[in-house]
Amino acid sequence: MSQRRLPRPAELRQILRPKPVRLNPVERRLANAHTIADLRMLARRRAPRAVFDYTDGAAELEDSLRRARQAFRSVEFRPNVLRGVADVDTGVSVLGRRSALPFAFAPTGFTRMMHHEGERAVARVAERENIPYALSTMGTTSIEEVAKAAPGARKWFQLYVWRDHGAGEELMARAIEAGYDTLLLTVDTPVGGARLRDVRNGLTIPPTLTLRTFVDGAMHPSWWFNLLTTEPLTFASLDGWPGTVAELINTLFDPTLSFDDLAWVRESWPGKLVVKGIQNPDDARDVVKYGADAVVLSNHGGRQLDRAPTPLELLRPTLDAVDGAAEVWLDTGILSGGDIVAAIAQGATTCLIGRAYLYGLMAGGERGVQRCVDILRAEI
Repeated sequence: MSQRRLPRPAELRQILRPKPVRLNPVERRLANAHTIADLRMLARRRAPRAVFDYTDGAAELEDSLRRARQAFRSVEFRPNVLRGVADVDTGVSVLGRRSALPFAFAPTGFTRMMHHEGERAVARVAERENIPYALSTMGTTSIEEVAKAAPGARKWFQLYVWRDHGAGEELMARAIEAGYDTLLLTVDTPVGGARLRDVRNGLTIPPTLTLRTFVDGAMHPSWWFNLLTTEPLTFASLDGWPGTVAELINTLFDPTLSFDDLAWVRESWPGKLVVKGIQNPDDARDVVKYGADAVVLSNHGGRQLDRAPTPLELLRPTLDAVDGAAEVWLDTGILSGGDIVAAIAQGATTCLIGRAYLYGLMAGGERGVQRCVDILRAEI
């Protein structure tokens, strides 16, 4: 039998090592987030339901988003051993410039709705991490203010073609003047997708106070306090909009978008041109002929057409179609570093992440976005 004894104080000190006390509530929350799924749960608790659902949801039955995520989960890694991994370089070359990580921050609309720090916070993290940040046409911080917030960041601008082409020309000119080096032309939104969560929540931009949102607001007082005590939530590219997101898209966006419009954009934009929203290899080959420097395989995060093609499954045939004439990027369904590695291993130049950093933003502002990058870097 073992003989019993009392432990020595030095032995107890080795075992009893409590975690450091974090007095800041944001830091305390984020310290317990170890995956993007953890950030998602924090975001769900911190933001009103309509705001969270706008980020989290997709079109109709949300099958496109579900299939995209399942495609990543079905990937099997086959590692080689005895190769030496003491020095790991996570950087990639994107359109001739180095990115420290194999992903960029995708353009997202209405970002200050998720957290009052909004686009400025995301751009500052991109600057620190030496990764690109794309500002959306439907952003809630102006082209110039984002440039001022992160002067050293590599900044891209995302363009929707409106019925009024003059507005698009003005936006492109402002972006060029402010130092944005790449234009992302989104082509998968000729009409608004049937985003049923938004319809059921009655989401407007900015959110309106109804009986339902008032009750929800009582459960998220800090979000409402920040919304009401900081600069008004407005669009950076238009004066305002009283209706829903779908109504806005169907009113402003050009449903006649064609290759002629792509030629017009190529002629108007002097920097690198990326076409976002490609969903078949033939279209990828065609837009490259019109001068695209890269294509993004994307079904808009599943937010436009349900049962759309799954981007990861399109990757290899698209690489064959463009045959090295342009870079091929990928987004939709990316929620881990493993997803990014899977895409890069199969030939993508880089990936775009959207929901992942928005969960971080909702969970803790700029620090939450930083936590998202820290998690993805560690996983990669």
